[in-house]
Amino acid sequence: MAAIFEYLELFLLIITPIIITLCVWRKSNGEKTSFLPTNWPLVGMLPSFLQNRHRIQDYFTEILSECGGTFQMRFPRIFNMDMLITSDPSNIDHIFSKNFANYPKGRQFREMFDMLGDSIFNVDDELWEFQRKTTHSFMTRPEFNSLLESVVWQKVENGLLPVLDYFLQGDIDFDLQDIFQRFTYDSICKLALDFDPGSLCVDLPFIPSMQAFCDSIGAVFYRHTLPEFVWKLQRRFQIGTERKLLEARKVVDKFIYPLVNNNITRDDDHRLNLLTTFRKAYKEKSVSSLLLLGGSGGGALSRETKFMRDTVLGLMFAGRDTSASCLTWLFWLIAKNPRTKTLILDEIENVLMHLKGEGEEEGRINWSLFTVKESRKLIYLHGAMCESLRLYPPGPLEHKSPMKSDNLPSGHYIKENDKVILSFYSIGRTESVWGKDCLEFKPERWISTTSSAGGKIIKHVPSYNFPAFNLGPRTCLGKEMAFFEMKTAAAAIIYHYNIHLVENHEVSPRHDSVLLEMKHGLKVKLSKRNF
Repeated sequence: MAAIFEYLELFLLIITPIIITLCVWRKSNGEKTSFLPTNWPLVGMLPSFLQNRHRIQDYFTEILSECGGTFQMRFPRIFNMDMLITSDPSNIDHIFSKNFANYPKGRQFREMFDMLGDSIFNVDDELWEFQRKTTHSFMTRPEFNSLLESVVWQKVENGLLPVLDYFLQGDIDFDLQDIFQRFTYDSICKLALDFDPGSLCVDLPFIPSMQAFCDSIGAVFYRHTLPEFVWKLQRRFQIGTERKLLEARKVVDKFIYPLVNNNITRDDDHRLNLLTTFRKAYKEKSVSSLLLLGGSGGGALSRETKFMRDTVLGLMFAGRDTSASCLTWLFWLIAKNPRTKTLILDEIENVLMHLKGEGEEEGRINWSLFTVKESRKLIYLHGAMCESLRLYPPGPLEHKSPMKSDNLPSGHYIKENDKVILSFYSIGRTESVWGKDCLEFKPERWISTTSSAGGKIIKHVPSYNFPAFNLGPRTCLGKEMAFFEMKTAAAAIIYHYNIHLVENHEVSPRHDSVLLEMKHGLKVKLSKRNF
């Protein structure tokens, strides 16, 4: 049974010889090559999908580029997997903004991401509004920036730089992606839970909860590529990736629940962290009646505990993965385009000159003085990060389904509950949006000069052309927080070290995950920068 569920290719066993024969016949007759998949009898486009699933983002991009930005994928009817794929900016704007109410998260999305429970990423209507308002109020408090600056700088000073110095002194190559994942994981845990797991230290300890996050991301992706009845059967019998997801969930719960319970039973309500903010808001507003997944049994206390767990878990997923992914791809792109590093360094030296210390540290920037306000001055670095997010968006695909049938601006008709896949990866590589140089890493495309003082500013790009932080009512609330965290880490590293890519190390996107990580990590070595 497990083998059947794990390998859908068995479905093609009987008809594969026929398909191969037809493909060979086509090639021998000199037909024009096309990226568009053939819609075969019985199996639809499943053979092409399976053949390209190891490079699914690029495969979708090739299809969408050839057909004008929107394409209908057909699969065997028994699978109920037909999907409309689009990277058309007008469709993205329509679905996320203009007709937002018709595209809720819905049942299917919540089931696929059931590990996140009633988190902000899974819910709709009043519960979503409550979570969004509460998160916004937390991030707009006057003292939030001070908390953010303190948490991020302490992690840079006591974690990031000591670990990198250790690798430098030992002339050791290491995985920079792993370092960034540890950096962002510790930081978001401290902000959300007021707890530092301490994953970023020189011995790089194994942290079960952190590994469970990684395992669950891959397992959830497979739910998107399998018929619903298949992964639900896997879940029922606890086999395949569903077993892995179940085990990951247990590990995550074992980590989060004690911290949540400790916060709930604490008398001190004056500590500034996200969990405390939500606990106060939960008491002030009757939330339990709105809960979708966490309201069964156990009384009010268990409902509150489950809701706090879901809330924190959802924000931890977002806070860890987006920043770590962007930083990893950024440093690879900079290494491949060394001129950009020179320009970033020049900007740091010129813009942050007033932060240089005295005495033994004379001439060197005192990074403990680097604030959210100072980070906004690093325009070229900001542009470089936007390029990283454009070419390698952390969330490359988004899944939507309409409550009612709809006509998209592209002219495509979709019925109620039809699956729509929006490719954020593809839109960043679309010539009609970004020009013929859309595959090039050019931070300059994000920068313009003000007419008055000759200063530089970041160009405004419509979010439907650059949806890395989502758009419409669900635009990411943590965007500015993420940019500060990333700028602090990136600027400190670029200022202190030269980064060299390890030769012959393969760098490619991981296509079997809902997150666009590097499949084999980013192996690098360091040398000390001369001041």
